[in-house]
Amino acid sequence: MKDFDPKFRDFPDYILGITREIWEDRGIATLHQYYAPDIVVRSPASVVVGNGDVIAATMATLAEFPDRQLLGEDVIWSGTPEEGMLSSHRVFSTATHAGDGIYGKATGRKLHYRILADCHAIANQINDEWLIRDQGAIVRQMGLDPRDFARAQIASEGGAEAASRPLTPATDRPGPYLGRGNDNEWGQRYADLLTRIMGADLAVIGTEYDRAAQLEHPGGVTAHGREAADHFWMGLRAALPAATFTIHHVIGRDDPMMPPRAALRWSLTGKHSGWGAFGRPTGAELHVMGMCHAEFGPRGLRREWVLFDETAIWKQILLHTGEL
Repeated sequence: MKDFDPKFRDFPDYILGITREIWEDRGIATLHQYYAPDIVVRSPASVVVGNGDVIAATMATLAEFPDRQLLGEDVIWSGTPEEGMLSSHRVFSTATHAGDGIYGKATGRKLHYRILADCHAIANQINDEWLIRDQGAIVRQMGLDPRDFARAQIASEGGAEAASRPLTPATDRPGPYLGRGNDNEWGQRYADLLTRIMGADLAVIGTEYDRAAQLEHPGGVTAHGREAADHFWMGLRAALPAATFTIHHVIGRDDPMMPPRAALRWSLTGKHSGWGAFGRPTGAELHVMGMCHAEFGPRGLRREWVLFDETAIWKQILLHTGEL
């Protein structure tokens, strides 16, 4: 790869390699090398600018979860080394809550949860990132409810006025990456499928999902089949029935020894005006940052991974209602 360290044989190897080097091999200082000084890192909880804050957050996480592993399940990517490449990296993380931190006093609990991260890299350096951790899965394994965790987080940050605000279009920061992905047929097929679902055409699940589809949903939920897919997507859309659905990035890939697959980054922005995944309608203005991976087989979509941060959504709701 042009202008990348020759020790990496290809772009997925680069993403998998630096992730292990930073987190598991304790090469935290290499973030000065692999992350641009002015990198923009967006998560549902916040926007961070600069690798100094990224390094601080990495050390804090490792102090709380010292044995954390990041097992790279897949890297779905687009672009070229010359123009820059965008990786959508799906990680299965294991960790022990062995230190005090943002999740409270150390509990010794063993955790497992997924992460999806979109990273733009050029010349051996990442300069733009979008990241979602399955916070719902993390806090439930701590014995907490996502809404209660969000309420406690607001209190720990000094109350409603002082609490940090989750990511919204108003708080987002532009970065150097302006690409939209590629035009591979599998990415386009998945984008069309999700667009139809969000347009209330849930009947498409019956024709486009494999009857035995395996589904990985926020909160660490594993489900199977079309009925489970319908239940999940209906619950999300019903909670925000008039919200604007936007697809921000689409990648499709056909690679040797892999099924056809796709990665999407999307958002829902609008009022919490319906009964659904977040209970009683509150009228709160919500921004849901979402990311998905999918694999296709001979009978349609056979595996799907969907992530958004339930705690960031509940934080927006609680800041609106004042039920603290």
